[in-house]
Amino acid sequence: MTFPLKFSAKKAQELLLPSAPGKKQPPHVRWYVAAGAMVLLLLALLLLGGLGGHGEAGAERVSLDLADIPPVVLDKEAELARARNRNCTYWDCFNVYRCGQRAPTLDDGGGGGGGGGDGEMDAERISIYVYPLKEYLDADSRRPAGQLSREFYRIVQTVVDSPYYTANPNEACLFLPTLDTLNQNRIDTTLVGKALASLPYWENGENHLIFNFLPGTRPDYSTVLDVNTDRAIIVGAGFDSWTYRTEFDVSVPVYSAALEEYRWPERPVDRTVLLVAAQLNLFPRQFRILQELTYDYPNELLLLQRCPTTTAKVDELADLVAGGQQADEAHRPPAGSTEDVRCSFPHGNEHEYPALLTTGTFCLVARGVRLGQPALLEAMAAGCIPVVMADNYVLPFADLLDWELLAVRLPEANLHTIVPVLRAISAERVAEMQAQIRSVYRRYFASLDRIVLTVLEQLNDRIFPHRSRTYLHWNVGPEAGVTQNPLFLPLIAPKAQGFTAVILTYDRLESLYILIQKLATVPSLQKMLVVWNNQRKAPPHPSLFPKIGKPLKIIQTAANRLSNRFYPYEEIETEAILTIDDDIVMLTADELDFGYEVWREYPDRIVGFPSRTHVWDNATGRWRYESEWTNQISMVLTGAAFHHKYWSYLYTHAMPGNIKEWVDEHMNCEDIAMNFLVSNVTNKPPIKVAPRKKFKCPECTNNEMLSADLNHMTERTACINRFAEIYGTMPLRTVEFRADPVLFKDNFPEKLKRFNDIGSL
Repeated sequence: MTFPLKFSAKKAQELLLPSAPGKKQPPHVRWYVAAGAMVLLLLALLLLGGLGGHGEAGAERVSLDLADIPPVVLDKEAELARARNRNCTYWDCFNVYRCGQRAPTLDDGGGGGGGGGDGEMDAERISIYVYPLKEYLDADSRRPAGQLSREFYRIVQTVVDSPYYTANPNEACLFLPTLDTLNQNRIDTTLVGKALASLPYWENGENHLIFNFLPGTRPDYSTVLDVNTDRAIIVGAGFDSWTYRTEFDVSVPVYSAALEEYRWPERPVDRTVLLVAAQLNLFPRQFRILQELTYDYPNELLLLQRCPTTTAKVDELADLVAGGQQADEAHRPPAGSTEDVRCSFPHGNEHEYPALLTTGTFCLVARGVRLGQPALLEAMAAGCIPVVMADNYVLPFADLLDWELLAVRLPEANLHTIVPVLRAISAERVAEMQAQIRSVYRRYFASLDRIVLTVLEQLNDRIFPHRSRTYLHWNVGPEAGVTQNPLFLPLIAPKAQGFTAVILTYDRLESLYILIQKLATVPSLQKMLVVWNNQRKAPPHPSLFPKIGKPLKIIQTAANRLSNRFYPYEEIETEAILTIDDDIVMLTADELDFGYEVWREYPDRIVGFPSRTHVWDNATGRWRYESEWTNQISMVLTGAAFHHKYWSYLYTHAMPGNIKEWVDEHMNCEDIAMNFLVSNVTNKPPIKVAPRKKFKCPECTNNEMLSADLNHMTERTACINRFAEIYGTMPLRTVEFRADPVLFKDNFPEKLKRFNDIGSL
């Protein structure tokens, strides 16, 4: 509170002190006192509002009391929400400016989801406003728009209890209507559309979440909710690739409520059956094919169907419980229900469901009238590998989870080949998938609450991408230590780690020593490995090597193989590897340092200096290796190139066909093989660095160089065609791109340029 300058300090003090009895204050003094009190009151209210957390002053958490849900009558002339916008994307149907409006108070660290740890700001996390529970009724018939299910009530409760909830709609990033749209069969689509349009913050559905598990009704069974939802985000089960709006909607599993009531056996059951087909809503054609397969593979396929009558096993269990005896805890039927017993084809043996799923290595999840099936979640809960036969089905959390690690996808037309396909999967692969299923199910699918929180986590990553979690977070988890795949590295690799130079040499000591001295001057070099490929002659004593300030290790190989340059030696501690021939002595320190900087921005690519391309020869109908300088490149030779150490691991242990053995036998084409491998996995071309084209060693005689052989070009052309046949395609990608330093050819003083010593053509 401030006072006018004409008041002295004494008069200001008199205003703040109570007046003497009987002494009446002047009117202007009373006015200042009243004004000051009002200002103090406003400040107090603002302070209390700020301390009140996420809600606005006076805002209360939404009431979830089911005993007092107010009715809302929808006039028959009420506005209907606009139809679902099928072309919505994050960039044109989502208002990102609503997000990040929370007061920057420190996170309390509670809950999962977007919480990133101590000191995280609330503004760096989505906030969700939940509309109050209301019952929307038709004006004439008083028919409700929908019925509140137990599952939807739990979804609302999970959101309200999550760290993402806010009671203040003015700071909300997302809005959750409390209209139960989980099952389209239980709602009036027109009334729901009117109810949505009547919401106070609807605004064409912008930033609203609509949950749905069972979309569509007879006879079409749409794969998306048939309600006018305009720009709202659909969190739905059963999307196909036509109705799913990538990076906008969220795909979730069809929830199976029976799983949370069922208690699985504590001890793992022996998986004695290759494939369990227990789904009851198979199409007649699918069931006929499976019936035929049971005769061909009676010990590997267990086909289940409904039992014709109530089984004796259910009656026996009921008598057991009625007699006061304790049934096995793992197989006790849920309260108020009977055990689900299914009969095998053709023998009619009885099996309790879902316990029988634990006896199968694989479980069939096929298309019914709806794409999404609860059988997927039930199979994962049992640790059974799903075999998904539903073309175009968008699997749950497909934007986050790598389903290649979790399930086998088989085209619907290939159902008759299912048993041979599953037989061909190795036991090692099966064990890996089973372990992955257990981990992923526990983290994301184990309960309805967990599914909802995963949805919120995905939305939080989408809205705040700079804080989003990586592929490894979603698919590997903190407990597993695995080799990091460069496909999912950070956008820019860490600079401080530097690179390891791997020099392949045979017996060219003079050029080797020159190269070692030049490499030692590169600031980003961390270590050098000299791979000595000559078994007839021992390498020089370490004391004879140049004295440098970087670690140097000599590795003597057991055989003279070109593939030795790509072996993942345990001495390689950096992610980046520079593979370089012992005669490449013309590269400067600036060129090598710049090459490493380019690799940091493209850590999944081969980044290097000498480039080549492949062209199609119409005359021969085959590919041709081309070393002439063109405007296009498709290969960077690994005689001087950077790559991630992961590719060395794949080259050594996972090279397709007999490519690696062929390279070692013919002493040629290891660089082409590496380019094939990387391009096939990433579907990306390599990157050539700097303009230098010539990489000949002036000190070396041509007799010592492998490339001096007249058959060299012919062999390399044969390599390309042989590798393409093994891959079954041509994975090499052509690009018209080269990386040069910024300001490289600009007329600036050299002191303004970082990389001045870049070689000429």
